[in-house]
Amino acid sequence: MGVTLGDFEGRWQLTRRIEDRRAGLTGQLTGEAVWRRDADGLRQEETGVLRYGAAAPMRAERVYLWRAEAGGFSVFFEDGRPFHSWTPGAPEARHHCDPDIYDVTYDLSGWPVFTQVWHVTGPRKDAVITSRFARA
Repeated sequence: MGVTLGDFEGRWQLTRRIEDRRAGLTGQLTGEAVWRRDADGLRQEETGVLRYGAAAPMRAERVYLWRAEAGGFSVFFEDGRPFHSWTPGAPEARHHCDPDIYDVTYDLSGWPVFTQVWHVTGPRKDAVITSRFARA
């Protein structure tokens, strides 16, 4: 799929399922993700309501910075620290959050619906986090 950074711009419906195998809990986030132009690319802002196990629902927010680089995308945390890089032709990446490892695969085959699946492993974590983005 030959998507460009600009193809992400706009409002997306977001659903996320968190399977925390270590804790034996499942979470579900429902909300939206908005990619807006900034000085260097796009700013991704996620907001939603997270239901996790038996806990009361809570508001969830996160921000990432997306940049077009080397035929693909580099994603940074809001403070500018590198998160991961990927290309539509090789839609996989790894992020080390010592001592844990986050492996992601993007699936753009249903564009303008796409998924992002994170496998999180390490001494502190064992989870699968699946996010589905659908153009709003």
